[in-house]
Amino acid sequence: MSGGVWREWTLVLLAAAGYAGENSQLSAPVSGYVFDGARRQVRPILGTPGASTIGEALDFGFAVSAAYVAPRQEAALVTAVDGTVHLFQIQSGSAVELALNGFATAKERVVFSPSGTAAALYHSGSIEILNGLADSPIVTSSFELTTAGVPQSMALSDDGALLLLASGRSIELFASGANLGTLTDTAGPAAVTFAPGKHDAAVADPLGAGIVWFRDLTGVSDSQVVAVPDDTIQAATAVAFLADGHSLLVASPAGQSVIALNLADGTRRAIPCACAPTALAPVGSLFRLNEFGADPLWLLDTQQGPARIVFVPAAPDPGPAPRP
Repeated sequence: MSGGVWREWTLVLLAAAGYAGENSQLSAPVSGYVFDGARRQVRPILGTPGASTIGEALDFGFAVSAAYVAPRQEAALVTAVDGTVHLFQIQSGSAVELALNGFATAKERVVFSPSGTAAALYHSGSIEILNGLADSPIVTSSFELTTAGVPQSMALSDDGALLLLASGRSIELFASGANLGTLTDTAGPAAVTFAPGKHDAAVADPLGAGIVWFRDLTGVSDSQVVAVPDDTIQAATAVAFLADGHSLLVASPAGQSVIALNLADGTRRAIPCACAPTALAPVGSLFRLNEFGADPLWLLDTQQGPARIVFVPAAPDPGPAPRP
């Protein structure tokens, strides 16, 4: 190949590489979305697990103070700086607002059901249950709580019918807004979760019973301790079911691991992490283990082969956050 032709091909390849770099966010697969609290932005995780970066923020058309992305990543509840709450569908990297009435005040806590079909919104001692998040959002129940303070942990079933609320040293069960009473007492702060598509639930009572599995809370319910409070379980900060509903995950920051519990045979194994996992928040097919910030974002991947924990490098500091 002559020198002139070689130079021409080199220029073509360099131009193509530059074009690909400029458009990488458009072509790269999106593993999920995370809320950047420092910048008040929802940002995509670009690439595949283990080879990901943080992309540019979604445009909601207004300044954001808080945002909560549903587990399947197709919807987000976004609070504007004026306190109004908005619901968006996320389609192909763009945010499309859906009509959402009745939410005039910012929420102190938002908890999605395991599959993201419903959400429980807490504000000043009241709970609102929102169903039909994918396309037809509607408030199906609203009720006041008798407990004081923000609940330590909440969990909602996928049909929006059952709500578990951990406060003080007890777990209360609500059905369609009616308080059915105490499900169980705990020895201290506890974490709760529901299984996808079921009324099975789990309670992490790290200072008391340990990890307890409750089957069919609206039928002939029974419970089983699946992990006693050893040193690892006593450090538990979060609990979640895998998609099949047959395994539980427990985040243990002191143990620098996530514990996988097989509910069928009672076996357990530790998935090590060079981090201190404090959360188990579904992000598409992954679980987010910490908040997005200046440090790397840690993710649990359970989809291919043995479960593993990977990280997304921290995004460069872009400077001061924009003024609202």
